Amino acid sequence: MTPNRGLAIFRFWFALLGFMAILFQLTHLLQNVPGASAGNFFSYFTIESNVIAVIALAIAGRYAWKGESPRWLELLRGAATIYMTITGIVYNVLLSDIDVNTPIPWINVVLHYTIPTIMVIDWLVDLPKTRVPVRTSLIWLAFPLLYLIYSLIRGPIADWYPYPFLDPRVSGYGTVAAMALAIAAAAFLFALIAAFSTRLHIAPTPAGVTSGATEAPLQSDPTTIS
Repeated sequence: MTPNRGLAIFRFWFALLGFMAILFQLTHLLQNVPGASAGNFFSYFTIESNVIAVIALAIAGRYAWKGESPRWLELLRGAATIYMTITGIVYNVLLSDIDVNTPIPWINVVLHYTIPTIMVIDWLVDLPKTRVPVRTSLIWLAFPLLYLIYSLIRGPIADWYPYPFLDPRVSGYGTVAAMALAIAAAAFLFALIAAFSTRLHIAPTPAGVTSGATEAPLQSDPTTIS
């Protein structure tokens, strides 16, 4: 595989941008918001998915620089792409008018719009070289499921929930269950789309091989008398 320095720099830049947005946001909250804690900050799905995306971009940038793309990295990129897609869509549909502790405009744009978009672009411009089976893609759903379980267990203990639709004190566990199922269904759909997108990869045609039937070269008939 040929090194792709342009793609590597692209990934390094947005990994740095995402890292700086997370760092600046955490620092701002701890210094300026009474009662803010790192535990609550890192309990947002937005933050956790952005952390995964930053790590994936940084590692993928290193491998692109060397011209390598191991299978485990392709699966990590797929996971990060799905989680950031969930982040972007859920924020725009359910949370754009709700305080989710991203008061600084540029940070809000980076975490909820820029990095989600970049992860989708990065996935599409550098699809895995081998197909991801649908069964394998279901592994990507483990993290959102564990996040839901974690949030519902931690909520009563910390007396804090990251999002209103996960807070049973607002509208009861029935609404929480319905919203969780809806998001789970969307995550399943995104996983399927990501898996099927790997079928778009077209292997290069070897030199000298053309499509269609191969024509045999004309040869003189040895029985023909000149």
